[in-house]
Amino acid sequence: MKHYMKEMYDKEIAPALMEELGLNNRMQVPKLQKIVVNVGVGEAVEEAKPLDAAVRDMTLITGQQPVVTKARKSISNFKLREGRAIGVKVTLRGYRMWSFFDRLVNIALPRTRDFRGVSPNSFDGRGNYTLGIHEQLIFPEIQYDKIDKIRGLEVTFVTSAPDDEQGFHLLRQLGMPFGRGE
Repeated sequence: MKHYMKEMYDKEIAPALMEELGLNNRMQVPKLQKIVVNVGVGEAVEEAKPLDAAVRDMTLITGQQPVVTKARKSISNFKLREGRAIGVKVTLRGYRMWSFFDRLVNIALPRTRDFRGVSPNSFDGRGNYTLGIHEQLIFPEIQYDKIDKIRGLEVTFVTSAPDDEQGFHLLRQLGMPFGRGE
């Protein structure tokens, strides 16, 4: 079962990118490898309830059970101990990745208040793009009266692009609504 966005990438976007970037070989064309969705739950240091709510929200948004992330080192100023649960993350690949990308770009982002496009300045130098979302409510799966607290999440698009320029071209062709640089 292929997602329609994957088929569109194979038939239309990849040939267009080959021409746009001046590539000779189809294997050089950058592709979306995975999407990592991450939520930091700082208040989980005191109690476990916020962590359970974050797990429930992430499962609804991504359709996949998240992994609980733990603190790597102790930081006394934040009352943080090594090994304590402080967040949740999901790595999406294949059909779920394309489905999530489709919902994010075509449904969730346009629901953001005063949306003027995402910043093109959040590339990491290796062609990967990270998008910060201020509230999980922009996803239609989340019901307003069922949440305990508004949480932000971080979505990282990992591409096979060797640099930011090719990563930008790939995501723009896929439909990422880039605004003007801030």
